[in-house]
Amino acid sequence: MSRFLNKKYSCLEPYTPGEQPRDMKYIKLNTNESPFPPSPKVIEAVSREASMQNLYPDPTGKALCESIARLHSVNPENVTLSNGSDELLAFVFMALSENGIAFPDISYGFYPVYAKVFGTDAVKVPLHEDFSIKAEDYYNAGRTVLIANPNAPTGMALSRDEIEKIVKNNAENLVVIDEAYVDFGAESAVPLTKKYDNILVIGTYSKSRSLAGARLGYAIASKEIIADLNRMIFSFNPYNVNRLALVAGYHATEDVDYFNACVKKIISARAWTAKELENMGFSVLPSSANFVFAKKEGISGEKIYTRLKEKGVLVRYFSGKRVSDFVRITIGTHEQMEILIEKCKEVLNEEA
Repeated sequence: MSRFLNKKYSCLEPYTPGEQPRDMKYIKLNTNESPFPPSPKVIEAVSREASMQNLYPDPTGKALCESIARLHSVNPENVTLSNGSDELLAFVFMALSENGIAFPDISYGFYPVYAKVFGTDAVKVPLHEDFSIKAEDYYNAGRTVLIANPNAPTGMALSRDEIEKIVKNNAENLVVIDEAYVDFGAESAVPLTKKYDNILVIGTYSKSRSLAGARLGYAIASKEIIADLNRMIFSFNPYNVNRLALVAGYHATEDVDYFNACVKKIISARAWTAKELENMGFSVLPSSANFVFAKKEGISGEKIYTRLKEKGVLVRYFSGKRVSDFVRITIGTHEQMEILIEKCKEVLNEEA
């Protein structure tokens, strides 16, 4: 730490991303990336756009905003773009949580980090014993409500009706729904943005659309909330989405057939993996995401993570008190999941 760092940041504990090994000797099931490459149409379009890197991108992302609007049956004025969904989340903490913010105590690890970075008063609402989120716990919050749906790392989801109850019971508060994993089996809250002016839905292209490396996110809300976000974007980084990401996002949105095929394969592999883990005695939480959260009685999550890594399979381990027995396993291809199951059996046999 240098002597120049503002003292208010001296105790900051930054978010720890999942491991990104330089050599790909591992089967990588630790960061919830898609196991499939981007759509061929995306790759072709990005190749064409590569020669245009001497020019700034469209700061409004007009073509992509219009494509997202068509997909979700909203107006383009209800959409904005960001350099990854994390950028939008930062603006929520920075500018849309004046009275503080409430989010689950077990959720995306960036939420408490952002609260400290921006000095936002944060209330962590405990998940229930079964790791579920109950809508009534967020009624009349008196502050911005932020919920990842499906939640991470559990993978469990609220229905749209439950989210609507939260929105209706927070008429004077903003409700932010982080839908990074929604395409893998949950109900999107986007239709609620046409009924209520106090809901903001944030999405990403990192998961279901195979563009984690492009860093592309979006938000859908009332035109007034979108205008607020654009005010922040144009006051902070008006060229926040690069040319290649804009083109990639547009063609990823338009290629519905490729998107549907990839999502279908992941959902199928998730169901197979959960069943195989349960057959080995694992407890697996019900997941609507592209990962499963599982534990095995008698062996810690850290040991499972370590032993699998030794065998060439990376999963994610969290050290928090209530989740330290679990590992989070990203769903890869069916072939990758077969190897995972084989290695899990080896670990359990060695521990017996």
